[in-house]
Amino acid sequence: MNTTKRSLGIAALILFSACQNQPEKKTANTQESQNMPQMLEKWDGPYEGVPAFDQMEVGKIKPAILQGMEKHLAELDDISKQEAEPNFENTIVAMEEAGKPLDRAFTYYGIYSSNKSSEEFRAVQKELAPKIAEYQSKILQNEKLFQRIKSVYDQSQKETLSDQKQRTLELIYERFTMNGANLSQEDKARYAEIEKELSNLYTNFSNNVLADEENYVVYLNKNQLGGLPESFSKASATAAEERGEKGKYAITNTRSSMDPFLTYSTDRELREKVWNNYYSRGDNDDEYDNKDLIAKILKLRDERVGLLGFDNYASWRLQDRMAKTPENAMNLMEAVWPAAVARAKEEVADMQQVADRNGDNLSIKPWDYRYYAEKVRKEKYDLDSEEIKEYLVLDNLKQALFFTAGELFNYNFSKITDGSVPVFHQDVEVYEVTQKQTGEMVGLWYLDPYARQGKRSGAWATTYRSKTKLGGNKPVLASNNSNFIKPAPGEPVLVSWDDAETFFHEFGHALHFLSARVDYPTLNGGVRDYTEFQSQLLERWLSTDKVINQFLRHYKTDEVIPQQLVNKIKKAATFNQGFGTTEFLASALMDMKLHTSDPENIDVAEFEKKTLDSLGLPEQIVMRHRTPHFGHIFSGEGYSAGYYGYLWADVLTADAAEAFAEAPGGFYDKELADKLVKYLFAPRNAVDPAEAYQQFRGREANIDALMRDRGFPVSKKERK
Repeated sequence: MNTTKRSLGIAALILFSACQNQPEKKTANTQESQNMPQMLEKWDGPYEGVPAFDQMEVGKIKPAILQGMEKHLAELDDISKQEAEPNFENTIVAMEEAGKPLDRAFTYYGIYSSNKSSEEFRAVQKELAPKIAEYQSKILQNEKLFQRIKSVYDQSQKETLSDQKQRTLELIYERFTMNGANLSQEDKARYAEIEKELSNLYTNFSNNVLADEENYVVYLNKNQLGGLPESFSKASATAAEERGEKGKYAITNTRSSMDPFLTYSTDRELREKVWNNYYSRGDNDDEYDNKDLIAKILKLRDERVGLLGFDNYASWRLQDRMAKTPENAMNLMEAVWPAAVARAKEEVADMQQVADRNGDNLSIKPWDYRYYAEKVRKEKYDLDSEEIKEYLVLDNLKQALFFTAGELFNYNFSKITDGSVPVFHQDVEVYEVTQKQTGEMVGLWYLDPYARQGKRSGAWATTYRSKTKLGGNKPVLASNNSNFIKPAPGEPVLVSWDDAETFFHEFGHALHFLSARVDYPTLNGGVRDYTEFQSQLLERWLSTDKVINQFLRHYKTDEVIPQQLVNKIKKAATFNQGFGTTEFLASALMDMKLHTSDPENIDVAEFEKKTLDSLGLPEQIVMRHRTPHFGHIFSGEGYSAGYYGYLWADVLTADAAEAFAEAPGGFYDKELADKLVKYLFAPRNAVDPAEAYQQFRGREANIDALMRDRGFPVSKKERK
């Protein structure tokens, strides 16, 4: 997959502020409507309440977050001071029900952070970051609260609770112990200091990357558009006009703009300039340079896990993941790496031959890779990416998503056009999701499709409200966010095959949210090297005949994509897998090596170079995310020492895809689709991932499926 690009938002970092869908209870020290900032207030309107996105103001964020944190800490303090003996209801359930006003505030905070950032907001974000870290530490270091949790946990070892209660309790207990609940008071104090320092560094890191994305825009004149598709040129003209450069063409410093430019532009010097801008984000030796920040982050992380008795950050991070240890993660990556590099070298050789035959008199460089790969694609498979894009219209792809959801999940999507659901930008669309046969309400799906200033690059999914039995199973509020280049007025949005796959991928996350059947908010969380699996699997439906024959239609004629072209696409399915796998693995291996090495006196630039040299990374390929802008691992901790998880999920994906391919009804086999929803989507984190996959497949996944899927040679040695 396009293994990128996604974040659950700041709310996911707030460990125990429960989902917004819990019924709020009045307590002696809580006066809900009196002097409450607007961003903390209960949501009203249809669908049992929706966010008041039309009332958002940056100036409202700080007081809401501060008061929300204060209220949540007071609620937890009340729980910890109860005289009643600890039990699941008065301790765990009470914790799960706490923090709802703050959840609502963080929903707005997340929108500003990811979708509508500005200088004004970044100043607020920078001020709030250490306060949020301090708030998190106060929760995790609340000794009385932890002792109540521990008491309930100890009791459960003698008298087992129901499965979902036990899982919830174990996840909460584990989170506290992993984050220093058993430390001495002195070590707890230092742990909290480190958390506060890191929060500032993460914020600065993210803002530096965003600054480089906004500051490095290449403006072209009409005579510099050689090779560029008409649709891309028109969209670039619109982007330039939005930036006050009417009559020019803006190549923005984001993947959605960089990637097609490097694929099609005939101007090699401009390709090099655009490439350098993109891959130098956070690495320009200026006020936005991230290398020193990274060194500090690595040292602080290492010191923090040292307090807990771990040798390195990765060992601490992976203890609650499917991989369990850095060694297991490395073994998987190292099993795939040689085949990926070998294939990449073959791809480079093919490209060099094309360049030589064309008399281009050059040696393939990283900024040439996409350009000549496209020429090889045309030559080997008679496949033109731009021709494919003519059949990949965004509006039709949305209908393809809805069709797939209807076939597998029995969902129906209806666009809301009466303005009854507020949105934070005019481009955002909202759809009502219901069960097809019964009409039962499932939730809402928000789509924010286009790139704009202040919106972070990439694509991601998040939830504004999750569903739990404890909270009355209110409608889910799920969101997908993309960065398609907004077309000129009246023009369709045409996307690449890779971007279409990413669209399906992120929708897979939304379906994971919408299909949840869990009792408690904690169970809506995920295991990082597992949660990508479900969304990666959904990508496979893009290339099914039912989707192709109904929704891949020419943007002018509305004719279905010719079978001859479909055959070419399928024949070329493993094309460029050397590049895709190698650039991803380079980042994943770098992540793991950074977090298993001694960070003392680390020179980030030197470490990156030496590591890549030792791996034998071909000079024509660069890491998908170079260290100075590797937001997955340095703008927070969601993917830190965990970027390998996409490959771990890929193993599950390839294996599960083979199950569908072998089923009587193929990818639309009803019996297998029911098992997919029942075992892999609905439980979220209520079931251990390994157990859930075995329930679906009847056995563990096998790496051989991944190797076959990518067209790599399968080792004769049996793998498990």
